[in-house]
Amino acid sequence: MAEHVLAIDQGTTSTRAIVFDRAGTVVATAQREHEQIFPRAGWVEHDPMEIWTNTEWVISAVLGKAHLQASGIAAAGVTNQRETAIVWDRRSGQPIFNAIVWQDTRTQPRLDALARDGVGDRVTEVTGLPLATYFSASKVAWILEHVPGARADAEAGHLLFGTPDSWVVWNLTGGTSGGAHVTDVTNASRTLLMDLQTLDWSDEMLALWSIPRAMMPEIRSSSDVVGELALPGTARELPIAGILGDQQAATFGQAAFGVGDSKNTYGTGNFLLVGTGTEIVRSRHGLITTVAYRLGDQPAHYALEGSIAVTGSLVQWLRDNLGIIDRAQDVETLAMTVENAGGAYFVPAFSGLFAPYWRPDARGAIVGLTRYVTRAHIARAALESTAFQTRDVIEAVVGDAGRDLSELRVDGGMTKNDLLMQFQADILGIPVVRPRVVETTALGAAYAAGLAVGVWSGLDELREHWQVDRRFEPAMSDEERARRYRLWKKAVTKSLDWVDDDARTLMDTLGD
Repeated sequence: MAEHVLAIDQGTTSTRAIVFDRAGTVVATAQREHEQIFPRAGWVEHDPMEIWTNTEWVISAVLGKAHLQASGIAAAGVTNQRETAIVWDRRSGQPIFNAIVWQDTRTQPRLDALARDGVGDRVTEVTGLPLATYFSASKVAWILEHVPGARADAEAGHLLFGTPDSWVVWNLTGGTSGGAHVTDVTNASRTLLMDLQTLDWSDEMLALWSIPRAMMPEIRSSSDVVGELALPGTARELPIAGILGDQQAATFGQAAFGVGDSKNTYGTGNFLLVGTGTEIVRSRHGLITTVAYRLGDQPAHYALEGSIAVTGSLVQWLRDNLGIIDRAQDVETLAMTVENAGGAYFVPAFSGLFAPYWRPDARGAIVGLTRYVTRAHIARAALESTAFQTRDVIEAVVGDAGRDLSELRVDGGMTKNDLLMQFQADILGIPVVRPRVVETTALGAAYAAGLAVGVWSGLDELREHWQVDRRFEPAMSDEERARRYRLWKKAVTKSLDWVDDDARTLMDTLGD
């Protein structure tokens, strides 16, 4: 049997294809960024056609780099930015609007109205999620309400909805010529439209948002053959055998399969997941309940998640908006030129604050500024904000679990930053453990696909692949740790209650 697996990772800023071997080692990788579209303040969009074109390119490029024959690839897995909503016409294959990205906040007034109507608790009971712009439902409803003719076409069965996994798989498997309109349970659990217990679309939630059921993809297991794609230049069709939302994929790639197993991914945002097994656990401290994975016909496994909206994207903002750095990786070099952040604290609430606060009225703030502060201090404060926000989420996890974490497993692109990882260990007071393969999102998708077609025998074999690259031990005193975190919490209060009706009116005019 073929012993290589292709992973397609459609992320917030780029699309990647990675080939892994049977040991879970990266053989080759290809990546292409796509445009971040900001039509007005609070709006974030992507071009779905650009994403699809990039997907085709990275698949072709990575197969060339890997020097593999078609017979050497056993299966493909797909992982993706979650919640981002795409609506397209099944007849033409064309999107009817740009993808509305998970960071987008344009639908906040609709959510405020629903909250005033008192439906929030019921939504959380059914879906495990709070009423928030983060999730897909309000984005789909906005498209149906604002694109001329969309509502009528949706009712007539001409339109399809999907998160990026659905869009990519539909195109890979034929598109208008019989493409598979599917998603998996992890992505479906991020829409505000799936019943956590039945693992099916909730008619009650669909009615709440006036979304026709005919638009919705079929919900499949995370590890299951859902269709086939034709490899470029060959007659061979490759099974697409795994789909996982990016954070669940990272958890899978970290071999965090059991109850209490956890990981923290550092990417565009940060996402901490803690497994709860086959039990649905409701948080009392601001975490959300989500599906972790489902293998074949086995029961679904669930998790508690703490989602942080802005971490890696803050570094991009320093590069693209302020010009403080030329390349994202330069932030560590710049931050290391100073010993600390000079008393500055950066609360990057660009899309409000997610877990554990869930404050859509928050906006970004830099506090503690004096004339002593330089761009190097700002760079360091930006990195430190990622660690502080992670501690906020871990405090919530500890509150729900009733016990401390003994260590934190990390992954994602930002974990290559040793300065950040050391500060993370310092501010948590526990070791931070970085694995040898930090691109665990793609690895998790590969694992799910490989399990479905027999490349790997089971979860125990996957656990054996996990290896430590470096362990960061805390070096900060208890007193300093407490002082720094106290000041961070004070800084957070300065970002709250910023968005009111006047502020919304101002932000609306900024895009005109």
